[in-house]
Amino acid sequence: MNRTMKVLSGLGAALLLVVSVQAQQVGKSSAPESAAVYIASPANGSVVPTTVTVIFGLSGMGVAPAGIERDNTGHHHLLVDGARLPDLNMPLGEAVTHFGGGQTQTTVTLSPGEHTLQLILGDFLHTPHDPPVVSEVVSITVAN
Repeated sequence: MNRTMKVLSGLGAALLLVVSVQAQQVGKSSAPESAAVYIASPANGSVVPTTVTVIFGLSGMGVAPAGIERDNTGHHHLLVDGARLPDLNMPLGEAVTHFGGGQTQTTVTLSPGEHTLQLILGDFLHTPHDPPVVSEVVSITVAN
């Protein structure tokens, strides 16, 4: 790893630590009990090509970019092939892909075989809400 990459890696770790400390000091953002995040596409059990568009769905709340503090809003985090959820009491880290710009879909490229997809809504500090807004796991098969 070259010097620039080491510096960037160190800065990323420092930023995550600052966000973690801020989240602990501020407390968790609340979410309505009726809020739900879901994967609108692909459907559970789908057979998909290697490159697939994943469309995020959200009801009972709105989408806002990371860093923007508004009641009843958050941004998406995608967990691909997660054996278990990350700690929902801490800011979401490297186990998930962050969509801090407020994106509501992404394109992923996966190897052939079985895969799982799951969404977690994070607040302005990337911390899951109280109660956590987490989708059901969607299982897909990537065709050869």
